Amino acid sequence: MSFSRIATLGASCALASLALSGCAGSSSIPELPPATFVAMQEGPGEEYVIGPLDDLTIFVWRNPELGAKVQVRPDGRITTPLITDMPAVGKTPAMLAEDIRLQLSQYIEDPLVSVIVNSFSGTFSQQIRVVGATEKPASIPYRANMTVLDAMIAVGGLSEYAAGNRARLIRFDKTSGKQKEYKLRLSDLLKNGDSKANVMLAPGDVIIIPESMF
Repeated sequence: MSFSRIATLGASCALASLALSGCAGSSSIPELPPATFVAMQEGPGEEYVIGPLDDLTIFVWRNPELGAKVQVRPDGRITTPLITDMPAVGKTPAMLAEDIRLQLSQYIEDPLVSVIVNSFSGTFSQQIRVVGATEKPASIPYRANMTVLDAMIAVGGLSEYAAGNRARLIRFDKTSGKQKEYKLRLSDLLKNGDSKANVMLAPGDVIIIPESMF
């Protein structure tokens, strides 16, 4: 057998080995349980955490002059009457209301404070990020009972060359403190209408969609 023939055969075997190992690696990535297209029972999500650029209304009962409509600054702080540069990002509305109440109690007796979120972006840890081969990659504010179908509608679906069934979902596991990776079958979901390919999302999920190699 000639040297060139041996080299060609060896290269072919190497490629086949890589392909098989790639398939084995792909099959080891778990899938999430399917979600229904319409939630059987709606329920509240995790408590909302204020993020930069959120629009808030601060209401102080019987003291309207101490309230305000404010936008959280990029540095994560707000300023209201009698209060300067109070940190807001990372707090729930109830936590921020309590911090404002404590500050105002220096000036008025037993203030009652409410914080209302008018428009929201959320913190990065609460946003759903969709990147790769989609029509418009984006960060989407998470909402309760959100599914991967909702996220794909928000970004306009897959691009022409997307390999939707090779997509991955990256999720931070609070219990273990590590990131976990899950398989997504976006082509089956969006092109074939496979309801079992629709899964529930969690705050902070990242969806990565590769392009097809051919």
